[in-house]
This record gives sequence, structure tokens and C-alpha cells, in this order.
Amino acid sequence: MSVIIFLLQLIAAVIMLPLHILHYLGIWDSFMKKYFPHFISKFCETYNKLMNDQKRSLFSNIPNFSGPTKQLRLLEIGCGSGANFRYYPRGCNVTCLDINPNFQRFLSKNQAENDHLTYESFVVASADNMMSIGDGSMDVVVCTLLVCSVPNIPAVVKEVKRVLRPECTMGARVELSTS
Repeated sequence: MSVIIFLLQLIAAVIMLPLHILHYLGIWDSFMKKYFPHFISKFCETYNKLMNDQKRSLFSNIPNFSGPTKQLRLLEIGCGSGANFRYYPRGCNVTCLDINPNFQRFLSKNQAENDHLTYESFVVASADNMMSIGDGSMDVVVCTLLVCSVPNIPAVVKEVKRVLRPECTMGARVELSTS
């Protein structure tokens, strides 16, 4: 059995060797920043078809979080190509945040398809350091398919609490979902 495990590990190492070489040469990060948005855009189309009912259910209570002005301000962290836009309520003001500026082209396409929303801005920043987003400036923060890729989850949660309206964080719970 240990021989089989060793062989599988060896095969995996050989398959991954080109990626390690590209990373060592400093090429991998720029390659990923450029081509990852293409992949995610296609992936999210299929993913939304499979998860449509679950997403509708998860996002159905978003209007309940609007502030005293009844204007709903939503921040999507790791917005990617904007795959969640169609699930947001009409008239919602959306601020998009992603660490990869190359998503903006795909984001613009989804913004045009979802004209029931108002788009405030696209912010290029890390989820654990969103200093360009004001304290208490958001009613809702959404992040899907992101937590698995951030290096410091507690820092992200701290930033989310900082940008949410104080009334939103009192007694709030962080709900992590796999969808």
C-alpha cells in the first residue's frame, strides 16, 4: 500500500512540476491574474445553473438589511465576474471588491446584464485590507467562493465587521456557506 501512495505522490509531483517552475520564475502569478478571470467567468455560468435555487434562497433576505434610508448598500468581496448580481434586489447599490483588476472586463458584462442594480465602484484590494471602504458604510457584505483562498480569515472577518453599519454587527453572526 505504501508503494502505491509513493507512486501517486510521485505522479502528482511530476504533474505539478511545471507549475512550481513557473512560480519559481515569477511567471505563475501574472499568468494566473490574466487567465483566471476567463476560467472563473465560464465556471460561474455553470455553477449558477447548478446552485440557482440555493442562491435564491440564501440571498432572499438581503432586502431586510437596508439601513434607515431604505437604500441598500452592498459590498461584494471577491466579486470576480459578478456572478451573484442577478440575485441581488432591485435598486441595490453595489460596490465590487477584488484583488485581481483583470476581472473588471467580465464584471462590466454582468453589470450591463443586471441593470436593476446601481454600481458604485470597483475597488482593487485584498479582503483582509479594505481600507478604501469606509467604516460602517455597508448594509450587507457578500463573499462567495472566497474564504477558501484567503490567507487570514480572522482579518477578513474583522474588516467585514468594520465596514458594516454598527447596527448590522450587533449580535451578528458570520455565516459561512459552501455555495
